[in-house]
Amino acid sequence: MTLAVTNPAALAVPPFSAGLEHFSQSTGRPGTPTYDQAGFAAFVPADPDFGSALEIQKISATTRLRWVGEVPLLPGSYLRLRLRIKAMAGVMPDVRLAAWVGDSAGDELTGLTTTAAQTSLTSYGEVVELSAIIGTGARPGVDMVWPLAASFAHLGFDLTGPTGGVVRVDDLAIEDVSALYAADLLSVVDPRDFGALGDGVSDDRPAFLAALDAANGRRLLVPDGDYVIGDDLIIDTEAVFRGTLVMDDAAILILQRNFDLPGYEAAMGSPELGFRKGVQALFHTSSHTDFNLRGRRVRLSAPVDVFALAGQDGSVTRRSISNGLFDCVESSDWNSDIQTSIASYDPANPLTLSSVADIGDIPVGAHVSGVGVGREVYVRARNVAAGTLTLSQPLHGGAMTQDFTFERFKYVLDFSGFSNMRNFEMHMLEFMCRGRGSCVMLPEDGRVTRFSHCYFNRPGARAITSVGRGCQGLIVDHCQFSSSQMTTPSQDRTVIAFNVNANDAKIRNNRAVMWAHFGVMHGSGHLILGNHFFAGDGASQGIRQAGIVLTRGNAATTISGNYIDNCFIELSNEHDPEPDFTTGFSFGGVTITGNIFMAISVAPWFSWIVISPYGEGHYIQGLQISGNVFRTVASRIDRAEALDTTRASLDFGRTRNLIFENNAYNGIDYPAENPAVIVHDQNTEATNWTIDSGGKLPFGARLRTVSSVVMENALRDADDTIHHHMPYAQTGQGPNSDQARLRWPVALRGRVVVTMRVDRPV
Repeated sequence: MTLAVTNPAALAVPPFSAGLEHFSQSTGRPGTPTYDQAGFAAFVPADPDFGSALEIQKISATTRLRWVGEVPLLPGSYLRLRLRIKAMAGVMPDVRLAAWVGDSAGDELTGLTTTAAQTSLTSYGEVVELSAIIGTGARPGVDMVWPLAASFAHLGFDLTGPTGGVVRVDDLAIEDVSALYAADLLSVVDPRDFGALGDGVSDDRPAFLAALDAANGRRLLVPDGDYVIGDDLIIDTEAVFRGTLVMDDAAILILQRNFDLPGYEAAMGSPELGFRKGVQALFHTSSHTDFNLRGRRVRLSAPVDVFALAGQDGSVTRRSISNGLFDCVESSDWNSDIQTSIASYDPANPLTLSSVADIGDIPVGAHVSGVGVGREVYVRARNVAAGTLTLSQPLHGGAMTQDFTFERFKYVLDFSGFSNMRNFEMHMLEFMCRGRGSCVMLPEDGRVTRFSHCYFNRPGARAITSVGRGCQGLIVDHCQFSSSQMTTPSQDRTVIAFNVNANDAKIRNNRAVMWAHFGVMHGSGHLILGNHFFAGDGASQGIRQAGIVLTRGNAATTISGNYIDNCFIELSNEHDPEPDFTTGFSFGGVTITGNIFMAISVAPWFSWIVISPYGEGHYIQGLQISGNVFRTVASRIDRAEALDTTRASLDFGRTRNLIFENNAYNGIDYPAENPAVIVHDQNTEATNWTIDSGGKLPFGARLRTVSSVVMENALRDADDTIHHHMPYAQTGQGPNSDQARLRWPVALRGRVVVTMRVDRPV
């Protein structure tokens, strides 16, 4: 509260001995009759109880006395009016303290409480003391509460009840008792002193504004009660909340000095409401860039639509939410919305579904599934009038009309409404989803969203989802991803940690446990560094899914220093509307170096690096796999790499710049090499030596180049004569095109070291 001190001179009521002309018979206003003209009253110079006193005979229904002095009324001030009175003769009347109240223009304010409680006089000569407190706040003990419009008052008393009796009255006394209502002297302002009621009905915003205007650096004390704030409110001083604020969803609350979850929780009365108001304020203040949860747990009963809270379409200033835990409590609001509708697709408009049935029931952000739909395709936008949906990625199935399933997952933090969100960060947050909601949906467009030191704990469907281009420059650092399907067999898991549609993601130093996929990534320019992602189960000869899926054929991506455990890297082109190769770059542009690849109890056909073409004519161009460790435990596998020919194969006649070297293999029957170095012993003389690659050529590719032939001993003929001939080489020989033939001018025997490749230098 405000401790406003009234000038003592303004409260000095003159004694009756100073003259009765100072006291009015009615309102106290100038020109009203005074007591020096009253025939029913007289000054008594010597009373045994009062000294001097005023004696009054009650001759009317209500006999009034008001001091003609104007007592000023200051916001935050509290005045006490005191009176001592005794009955002398006749019928004893009732008495009450009373006032006339005026505004700054001198006009009377009506409709106010201007009298205190009434007291009956019951015995002659007994001194009765009355007091009443007057102020602008509805505080305990305040008898007359007046609004801020009250500027001054004339104070006094009324005699009511029976007429004819005689009383004597001691001198009136007025004192400033504001200090009685100061919780901490001169340190707080209280909105009740400015007219706030806290009744949950009246709009207390004007009182809060007046209190803040008077605060002058002091704290705002909000007492017990429910204070309705009818519009935006900025509290620019430290606030102490014992009561709570009641605000519409659209009304913005900015706590400049309490800008964290504890501050907003105290203001709104609950952590969930406080979090929503705090995040809303984050987009409407330039004084703060971070909303800190201060290590608190926020129990959420429903998703947080950040776009709806912000009430604006974009943000480019760096902002962040940090240091706390979101707990998804049991609620049907976390259940996915699922809709099946027929729609048509034409590769000529690769990001559009047209003629969509029941389109009004399909929300933006819905996951799309159906024949010919790749992994992690979402509804990016909706045009109800045109009956079209815009997709996050094209479909690979060609022209079609069919039923599609649209499933809208529910997210703890949903940014999907933003069309231009930049530089938003989340630090040290735990999303405890309990298998219910998902964690974060990124904005529809924007760039450089960052997660660091976050824990994505058992989301129902997804941890981080991109439905558009808001994943451009995505940064995920030092986070943990724990699946909600840890006990589910690997091949049956459906939860996915994150997906990317745009370019330049940095996925670094994270740990991911038991997901269907750690990441499904379109775009290019990605860095995947220092992560540990594993996805095994307890099955013997278990089936595994991909840990990282790159869906752009030539992804220009580096995968380095990771621990890739019981899952694999998959290169596909499933987000290509015309998956057959025509022009451009085919599979490659990927560097896979310095990783640890581990597999436990897997099927023999498991491989860690898989190429999955979705159309014909593709080839390998610019793929480097080197310096890795491949190791199996409790199983052996055929190869570390594989080509998935379910839909198509590769054109091995066009392989270029494939490096597969300096890797360590343990428990792999056919270690891949390119270039492959083969030592061949020809023990019988022949003009045609067949050099088998021994299964070393990666991806089952054909042999295209013999780059060197070196003799390790002398070439000899049947007569043991040494020869110095050079052969010529034929490549792509044998039933699998993985053999070379060395042609000699004469029949010879000896040992040769042959370096062979599946690619050509140009």
